[in-house]
Amino acid sequence: MKCKWCLGSSLYEDYHDFEWGVPVYDDNILFEFLVLESAQAGLSWITILKKRENYRKLYDGFDPHKVALYDENKIEELMSDKGVVRYRRKIEASINNAIRFIELQREFGSFSDYLWEFAGGRPIDGSVGSIEDLQATSDLSDRLDKDLKKRGFKFLGSTTIYSYLQAVGVINDHTSECFRYEEIKKSQA
Repeated sequence: MKCKWCLGSSLYEDYHDFEWGVPVYDDNILFEFLVLESAQAGLSWITILKKRENYRKLYDGFDPHKVALYDENKIEELMSDKGVVRYRRKIEASINNAIRFIELQREFGSFSDYLWEFAGGRPIDGSVGSIEDLQATSDLSDRLDKDLKKRGFKFLGSTTIYSYLQAVGVINDHTSECFRYEEIKKSQA
C-alpha cells in the first residue's frame, strides 16, 4: 500500500516510491528541493514535478554557485520559458536564496550540516497513521523558517518548509500503512 496522496499519476507515484521521505545529505539536491518547494507555493506539487526536468536544465543542475550569479538577462530568460513557474518574485527569491545557501555552506561547512542540526542529526519519525493525520507545519518547520528568514531567505514559510522537510527526509511522514514507511525507517536504524 502507498500513501494515498500520490495515487493516480505515474510521475507522482515514482516520486513517492523512490524519493519522497528519503534522507538527503547532498547540498545540490537540498538546494534543488528548496527552489522547487518555493516555486510550488500556491500550486500543486504535480505541477512542479512536470516542470522539474526543465528546471534542472534552466537552473544549471541546481548548482547554487551558478544560480547566485544570475542577472536580469537570466531572469528574463526564465520569465519567458513555460517550463518553469513564471513568477518574478519566485525567480528572484531563488537567486537570493542561492546566495544565502552559499553563506550557510561557508558558515556550517555544508547546508546539510546546518539543516540536519535542526533535527538533532537524525530523521524524525512523523508517525502518521493516515493521510488525514498529516500536518502542514510543526515546531521544527517554524524554527527553521524563522532562522532562514533571519538569514535573508525569501519566499518560504513554515508550510513550505514543512513540505521541504518531508521531501528531503528530515521527517518521515509516509503513512504507517505505506510500504515506504518501514523501508525508510529500517534504513535509518
